[in-house]
Amino acid sequence: MHTNDPSPPAQAKAPPLLEFDGITVMAGGKKVLDSIAVTIREGEHIALLGPNGAGKSSFIKTITREYYPVLREGGMTFRIWGEEVWHVSDLRSLLGIVSGDLQFRFTRDITGREAVLSGFFASIGVFTYTVTPAMEEKADEILRFLGIEHLRDRPMTEMSTGEARRVLIGRALVHDPKALILDEPTTSLDLHALHTFRATLRKIAASGTGIIMVTHHLHDIIPEISRVILMKDGRVVADGPKEDILTDVQIGWVFEVPVHIREEDGWYYATGY
Repeated sequence: MHTNDPSPPAQAKAPPLLEFDGITVMAGGKKVLDSIAVTIREGEHIALLGPNGAGKSSFIKTITREYYPVLREGGMTFRIWGEEVWHVSDLRSLLGIVSGDLQFRFTRDITGREAVLSGFFASIGVFTYTVTPAMEEKADEILRFLGIEHLRDRPMTEMSTGEARRVLIGRALVHDPKALILDEPTTSLDLHALHTFRATLRKIAASGTGIIMVTHHLHDIIPEISRVILMKDGRVVADGPKEDILTDVQIGWVFEVPVHIREEDGWYYATGY
């Protein structure tokens, strides 16, 4: 959590969180990203929106160095915080990541507090690691911040989907990442869990941690998210302020359905399909 925003002069001099230009990625013999060009600055709240198969998760895996771009004639730009080469463990200490795959791996008999502490080690649990008093204090601070102290001693196997998701957000935040990356974060959440999850994200956004949300649901886009990147068929097809991107024409074309978009108190909804 970052409570102090950088001053405008310092922010202007800082390298972008992400600079991609001419990025093409192959996976399983298929082109999953096609000539991507995107710049994201630290502290921005952004949604990557598009249908299943649009390349959104591949984009995130490229950020986290699970996927690497293919070399192309004429060169490309592939930088994170101004650096082209990263040790993966160093990079993951700067990015907090929450995904469905991660949640599946945490379906085991460890407590909520142990799950949060494991964020210090990029591990599943803390069985073979030395946990310091400072780490314990930070984990407890995160549990309080997220309002999940009641999950401290509860096994992950006994939590609801929404409860486990919030614990994993705590795990992602425990090392004060520069950005929180959420891959389809509301999958399997009921209305109550969705309401609580949204409130949690808004609190995190207000604390100064940048949010990069990958989703195919408009209602996941919290009011604090000001920029939307639309993806389709492995390409970025639109990128800009959400009020310019979330229109009947653009959303209807990307998702290939007739749709009406309405805005209400900073939230966007799609009807008519």
